[in-house]
Amino acid sequence: MNILGIEKSSFIDYPNKISTVIFTGGCNFSCPFCHNGHLLKSGATPIGEEEVQNFLKKRKKFVDAVCITGGEPTLQKDLKDFIRELKKDEFLVKLDSNGTNPYVLKGLIEEGLVDYIAMDVKAPLAKYHSVVGNMVDGEDIRESIHLIQNSGIDYEFRTTVCQELLMVEDILQLAESIKGSKRYFLQNFRDGEQVFGGVNKYTPYDKEVMEKIKDQIKDWFEVFKIR
Repeated sequence: MNILGIEKSSFIDYPNKISTVIFTGGCNFSCPFCHNGHLLKSGATPIGEEEVQNFLKKRKKFVDAVCITGGEPTLQKDLKDFIRELKKDEFLVKLDSNGTNPYVLKGLIEEGLVDYIAMDVKAPLAKYHSVVGNMVDGEDIRESIHLIQNSGIDYEFRTTVCQELLMVEDILQLAESIKGSKRYFLQNFRDGEQVFGGVNKYTPYDKEVMEKIKDQIKDWFEVFKIR
């Protein structure tokens, strides 16, 4: 595992649980709005996997779950082995993924290694390339969405929106494509020093616009929120 960061305690990453967040390096996307841009560039110092596992064992009394995020965790060749060790210590495991590796997701679900999946659904399929900055196999995205929806485990889909990359019509089209899902969250873009595409280049939507979108789609999901 290429681990580049740890957040010792989080009260927001795993719903209703205290978690430790593990940040893996590397991603097959180059989303310009990404707040973990530092994990995609060289120069960060890796943290040894054994060191991380030992740290987590000591934290077992204080946290319920481990969230594995990135970057894109499914690119890590020993992801399964890493999670198996977590399961030996009876941690709940949440995985954040962009859905480009449905085969990996399927294996994790079938082996009972993940308890919660959060998939970032970036755009309507026709606009994926322009939003994520890389070529994307739309069938992989579709398959991951379907797999997660029918997995029997807790899950959420989420989309980060900014005016430069997604129009309101795009957001509505995307939401309709995953209509009926358990949880869907729209994340309005927030600028900052860590943004991969640079500061002051992308613009969040006005609150009023986000509320209008909410009014149109909130009943399509069991849970819908704007973050």
